[in-house]
Amino acid sequence: MTESVARSGPLAGIRVLDLTRLLPGPVATMHLADLGAEVIKIEDTGPGDYARAMGPGERAAAGGGSGDSVFFRMVNRNKKSLRLDLKQAAGVAAFLRLAKDADVIFESFRPGVVDKLGIGYAAVQAINPRIVYCAITGYGQTGPWAEHAGHDINFLATSGLLDQIGSHDGEKSGPPAIPNLQIGDVLGGALTPLLGVLAAVIGAKATGRGSHVDVAMTDAVLAHNIFPLVTTQVFGKPAPRGADLLTGGVPCYGVYRTADDRYLAVGALEPKFWQAMCAAIGRADLAPYGLATGSKGREVKSELAALLASQPMAHWEPIFAAADCCVTPILRVDEVLQHPQVMAREMVVDLDGVKQYAPPFRLSAWPRAVAEPAPAAGADSEAVLAAAGFSAAEIGAFREAKVI
Repeated sequence: MTESVARSGPLAGIRVLDLTRLLPGPVATMHLADLGAEVIKIEDTGPGDYARAMGPGERAAAGGGSGDSVFFRMVNRNKKSLRLDLKQAAGVAAFLRLAKDADVIFESFRPGVVDKLGIGYAAVQAINPRIVYCAITGYGQTGPWAEHAGHDINFLATSGLLDQIGSHDGEKSGPPAIPNLQIGDVLGGALTPLLGVLAAVIGAKATGRGSHVDVAMTDAVLAHNIFPLVTTQVFGKPAPRGADLLTGGVPCYGVYRTADDRYLAVGALEPKFWQAMCAAIGRADLAPYGLATGSKGREVKSELAALLASQPMAHWEPIFAAADCCVTPILRVDEVLQHPQVMAREMVVDLDGVKQYAPPFRLSAWPRAVAEPAPAAGADSEAVLAAAGFSAAEIGAFREAKVI
């Protein structure tokens, strides 16, 4: 990475120290970097961020390029990299010197780890009262599960969400299905922290007082798991898996197979859309039963399933597109990349030989730009330290002692 590309955007001038690894924290800080913040990714002098490791077949799939994994390169663009040994006193001192002028720090260790290293919120706040220090964990900084290990599937399970994902055959539910969108990691560990951090940054700008932002991924999923809570309060318990209003429990909202083993997503929830769909397939007699439950609901779903399964996707796609009834093909990601809507929105960009998703927000006052690829490990160590006021001799000593 070079200094030749000027960072611009609404967050230009915000400095972020990023101690996180893998998916949640790096996605959060990537969004900040895309918006113009200076994000300094701080990795240890050993393996660093585990996401750098190349997965099977990734180099060939990516067409060569960087030795870092496609995954790493997709979530670490527009950042700088500093390798720093925080187990050495000199490394801690260097971090605190950087933290004195930082606006935000992100970490995703288990509770208490940064305090043991001497770089926790209390240590930084003492020298920088306006710091916004965000801790991303599975279960939060408090409570009996605070020290528990976990991954996305565990946070979804503990929040009650995983129980609701799956199918129902009219008699019993199948097993929970695992989504290939890491809801806990991304909704809980990336987007939710951004809300808290940006609110705290605005507060710090106004008052000079920063904040510790405690984000539990389980809390974030729970706080957005709204419909099962509605059902529980109305009926005393959640609906069986795959049998609630928005999980396949009614004919007008669900997934249906076509003759070529593709699937249609039917989202004709409002009566006008369901009626338009029924008219488009020549089954106006089904129009009164879009929200039917029980035996009638199963009967209508069965008839609709049989009809849609009688023709391939290519037959149904133009019919439903013309009817404007909230019925769309279920696409594979390789198809999504070529979808005219995605292409028109310029949602896929090529950077460093890797296809990446563009920032999912557009600000009229600021051009959307993906400027620089993910940095090589330690690519900016000297530049970052020099900008913080370290002399060439000090930086050389750090290198000699393997602090950087």
